[in-house]
Amino acid sequence: MMKCLRDRFGKSADKELINFVNSIDVDREMILEDIWGNEVHVLMLAKCKIIRREDAAKILKALRDLRSDFLRGEFSLSSELEDVHMNIENYVMKKVGREVAGRMHTARSRNDQVVLDIKLKLRNEILQIFNLLLRFEDVLLERAINSSNIVMPGYTHLQHAQPITLGLWFSAYATMLLRDMERLNSLYDRININPLGSCALAGTSFEIDREYTTRLLGFDSISENSLDSVASRDFIIETMSCLSILMSNLSRLAEDIILYSTSEFKFLEIPDEFATGSSVMPQKKNPDFAELIRARTGFVYGALFQILTVMKGIPIGYNRDLQEDRVMLWSSIRVVKNSLKILCKVIKRVEFNEERMLNLLHENFSTATELANYLVREKGINFRDAYSIVGEIVRKLSSGGSTFESKKLEEILREKGISAENIDDIISPEKCVLRSRSYGGTSPREVKKIVNRTKKKVSRFKRISEERRMRIENAMKLTRSEINRVMKSA
Repeated sequence: MMKCLRDRFGKSADKELINFVNSIDVDREMILEDIWGNEVHVLMLAKCKIIRREDAAKILKALRDLRSDFLRGEFSLSSELEDVHMNIENYVMKKVGREVAGRMHTARSRNDQVVLDIKLKLRNEILQIFNLLLRFEDVLLERAINSSNIVMPGYTHLQHAQPITLGLWFSAYATMLLRDMERLNSLYDRININPLGSCALAGTSFEIDREYTTRLLGFDSISENSLDSVASRDFIIETMSCLSILMSNLSRLAEDIILYSTSEFKFLEIPDEFATGSSVMPQKKNPDFAELIRARTGFVYGALFQILTVMKGIPIGYNRDLQEDRVMLWSSIRVVKNSLKILCKVIKRVEFNEERMLNLLHENFSTATELANYLVREKGINFRDAYSIVGEIVRKLSSGGSTFESKKLEEILREKGISAENIDDIISPEKCVLRSRSYGGTSPREVKKIVNRTKKKVSRFKRISEERRMRIENAMKLTRSEINRVMKSA
């Protein structure tokens, strides 16, 4: 097929050129999408009487055979044919001859064809990631509810800050990932726009029906500008941006797991089935999966910068630079999906050491802020003075090797002319979290509200995901129906 695209040239393509410019490695991901796009384009050509119905039927039968061959593992792409588009056209040509097969590319360019393939593939991948996030949300929210009464240290600067509930920790990641879903949900709308019919850059002089192909491919709308349609890859940049933010959130969760599983923290133990060992240290139980999520986040970040760099100086119109967009895209999608799958399993099964977390809360003045709040609320002291008083108390106790104890606190407060009642309740981590009842706070009551609010949003996204899945499925059914109609009437 490379030869048939060289009528302009006096010599055959150099082998090094063929190897250098072919896109076979990244095109393997889009074979089924290219077949579907070809079917719909041929149906449209027949509907608009641009090609004869009899020729359309022959091409459609060849494409049906190709799909069967591919699913049986009997079709592969040849690098000599440059890309998935020419490989498929070559297959059809062998089946029905050049006279008929040569008509299937009428009113189309590889420029709009490749954008079509990418969008068909990408929207499906976005839905898969979306559904993995939905599954992960269910796990996180269930864990949040079941651990809403378990207290643990909360950190700022990786130093003990205030007591929180484990439920708040779980629900924090649930609300974080919910924003990832919101971004992907919005992104899907910008991806699901039909580029087919833009041709090379200027549209076509043939009387085509883009609304028809939009229906058959399950798109929401039609691209408005043929030049922009083939020249732009901002939807890939946006995808990579969304995936980078998502991986950033997963990396933070992975880092928490790594830290909390250390002997120094001992907050959790990684399930045996998700731990790895050492070749020389028999006692080791390593969180390799979490470390790799952390590392592969850097890979996805790098992929984002790659596509940004590819796009930064390209003049408008299709340029071969754009071929490189999929190299990083498909790899990054695999990283994200695999990371979500394993983290979901780990979070579902990991057990936390409640006693260890509670004991640490009693050792590091984590209720100091609540003591200052008590002085403000009950003693009428302004917060800045209350802050200074508690800071001085912490300094005195820590220099003497002590932590908060009711008797010592009462004694120091009396020295400052402050009476203290129920001081045990004030400095109790368990009681402290119960009092944190502000909207979105760490109290069990508020954690349950967070979970309920998040569940409502997740339920909405589940409905949206199912509607989109059904739209694509119905579009495929409509395509099959149209193919059968054409083949029967030919």
